[in-house]
Amino acid sequence: MFDACAKTYLCAVRKKNVILEDVLFTGYAAEGKAIARPEGKVLFVQGAVPGDVADVLLTKSKKDWAEGRIVKLKTPSPDRITPVCIHFGICGGCKWQMLPYEKQLEYKQQEVADIFRKIGKMKDPQILPIIGSEKIYQYRNKLEFTFSNKAFLPKEDFDAGIPKSQNVVGYHVPRLFDKVIDITECHLMDNRNNVIRNFIRELAHQNGWPFYDLKEHTGWLRNMMIRYATTGETMINIVVAYNNVEAQKRLTDELITRFPFITTLLFTVNNKLNDTIYDLEPQVVFGPGHIIEQLGDYRFKISPKSFFQTNTLQAEQLYNVVRDFAALKGNETVYDLYCGTGSIGIYLSNKAQKVIGVEAIEDAVKDARENAVLNGIKETEFYTGDVIKICDDAFFQKHGRPDVVILDPPRAGLHGKLIEKLLEIKPDRMVYVSCNVATQARDLELLSGLYEVGKLQPVDMFPHTHHIECVATLIKKGTV
Repeated sequence: MFDACAKTYLCAVRKKNVILEDVLFTGYAAEGKAIARPEGKVLFVQGAVPGDVADVLLTKSKKDWAEGRIVKLKTPSPDRITPVCIHFGICGGCKWQMLPYEKQLEYKQQEVADIFRKIGKMKDPQILPIIGSEKIYQYRNKLEFTFSNKAFLPKEDFDAGIPKSQNVVGYHVPRLFDKVIDITECHLMDNRNNVIRNFIRELAHQNGWPFYDLKEHTGWLRNMMIRYATTGETMINIVVAYNNVEAQKRLTDELITRFPFITTLLFTVNNKLNDTIYDLEPQVVFGPGHIIEQLGDYRFKISPKSFFQTNTLQAEQLYNVVRDFAALKGNETVYDLYCGTGSIGIYLSNKAQKVIGVEAIEDAVKDARENAVLNGIKETEFYTGDVIKICDDAFFQKHGRPDVVILDPPRAGLHGKLIEKLLEIKPDRMVYVSCNVATQARDLELLSGLYEVGKLQPVDMFPHTHHIECVATLIKKGTV
């Protein structure tokens, strides 16, 4: 299905401008890339849909695989649909908007099965049908935007002579740290994010406020986080490079006057070279400095630096799965490792005798403790520190051997030392929540000598992306 010399070019790593013609895409691989197999060699392409026939420019070629990008779509797949967002194809998010949602779920389900068979070495994993999101747009409760004096320009705009030196606010371009796409609409949150972001951009232009230069580290406006809850409360945290009292007051007054739904407004001064704010202290200029979210029967305080699931409705589905998999009877000691603001442990607390939470971020632990008080829960304790350093023999001796362990690690998965400790203390049951199925499968295989893997439940927290959340239950052998 491609020209005769393509086979030779597939193996040529250094060949420039090699185009494969009439490539048929047949499925999806990891990270949402479509796959084709011209002459048996695996070709990965972002943005293609199984069933598409396209001409593909090779961007990388190895012995057994290659990567490319579509230069001409010859025959669209019957599954291909028109994306909703005007920024689709340029913005790095929502890469699957051209796929019907039922197809997204189908491919995610298949990816989970493939990963657990290949990496987890499971012959017949018990994978339940993926839980889809009730809302496939406007489902997020948090977005972060970057101010920049350098705009990313599509080729047609660049060729037309539009200057890239312009003040924009939006998302970073994938793999181009110093270029930002000027976002005028985003469908991941409701329209509050659009009116706030677009208003601040226009106000900054009117007042000549300098946007940040990501290479030179100059300028004032740097980042912005918009976060809101199902309770209706809305938080804005604006990150600036230095204090500008007059400008901050003008911006504060305008936002509070024009957008009465804003319940908390903060400014954070960041004069570092990186964008992280975990070691900085946001300053409250309006409101209580936090928002309150409702999840099931529980209320949670969320501060600007706290982690909380960004799809609230799906988080409730996820936590219900964790609660069911934990199978608590009311007399168990539960350890909630990587607990964040304590949301999972608190959500399970009425079924447990005691909950012990561990989290590295101090502000999140403060919120967890306040959340326990907010919900009238007494049998919980939360500790700050690295899980592998906190959870030593003395810690378990003090708080008791866990009957059930809840694990919700970052994308890198469990540290090897923690796996060793879990195998040593032998909790009867573990429930492992993961945003990276590959590292989850790896860890389950490492625990398989002592634990049987029970049900696996994929949950789609992020429609139109390739990301998948998955919950696994592990039961100590001999207790089933």
